[in-house]
Amino acid sequence: MPGAPNRPPEIEPAATTAVPTDETARRLIRRLGPARIALHLDVWKGAPSPELLQPLQHAEKNFAAGDLVTASGNLDQLAIRFAEPRWPLLPAPFKELRQKIPAPQPPQWNPDFKLTPEEREKVLERRAAELQLALAKAAIDWGAAHQIDLADLGPHLEGATAALGVEGREAFWGEIDRIWQTVRERVPMPTPARTRPAAAEPVEPA
Repeated sequence: MPGAPNRPPEIEPAATTAVPTDETARRLIRRLGPARIALHLDVWKGAPSPELLQPLQHAEKNFAAGDLVTASGNLDQLAIRFAEPRWPLLPAPFKELRQKIPAPQPPQWNPDFKLTPEEREKVLERRAAELQLALAKAAIDWGAAHQIDLADLGPHLEGATAALGVEGREAFWGEIDRIWQTVRERVPMPTPARTRPAAAEPVEPA
């Protein structure tokens, strides 16, 4: 009743991170989040090259505008640049974000060659899920080492780990998508390395 003594305070429910319902958008979030952390890694000495940062900036801009096809192309461009030998090698598991360039080999050398298409699809999905788990754990560990609070994502990581071997994938991907959506909200975009100023033109004597 109004004015009753010792009434417990009303506590606002914890806000939940909204995750897109569109499957294409969710797949992009699983690339945008890890890419953002990858460009914060210490291998870039605090500032990645603008050549690496621009594809991610364009991907985020196009994603926000709803142009998912172009955003996916931007991330493909970033993956290609990650694979270029002029850049430092990303540590595991982020090195898996590079564009794969398989060496030429006969198809029968592929250990998955004898699998049926359905079996091959399950193997690829399992590998993708395991990579997402590794990336999510690495992102949370990175946050702890760089004063960005991602510790509350631990239960989502545990939930995804528990759901990995369970029939039905929606529970797993739901936890993973919440992690990457939160990462994109809390982790700022990396700052590009400063470009070297152009040399001044020599002044002719009067």
